[in-house]
Amino acid sequence: MKALVVIAALVVLLAPPALADSVFVVKYASRADKKVYVVAYASGADCVIWRSPNASRARGPARWFFVDYVSRADVKIFYVKYASRADIRVFFTPYASRANCK
Repeated sequence: MKALVVIAALVVLLAPPALADSVFVVKYASRADKKVYVVAYASGADCVIWRSPNASRARGPARWFFVDYVSRADVKIFYVKYASRADIRVFFTPYASRANCK
């Protein structure tokens, strides 16, 4: 039983923070967890992201819900101007079924 608890704790701790359910956009790159570049086409993106209208539907790495307060966010992002400065390239889709990460 202890082994199961340890394994579950490791899974939670080692999960990548790059893609989370709730997202807050910061004003300064130094305060961001990840720097994001928005591409024009889904083929050039690392992740195709769907903006969820509410928090309950934002489950999964490619479904984001944007929050108004930093304290409610799982991850803080900053939009960069150039792709070379980004940690991740994303494309926003209007369809939840098309949301995925490579």
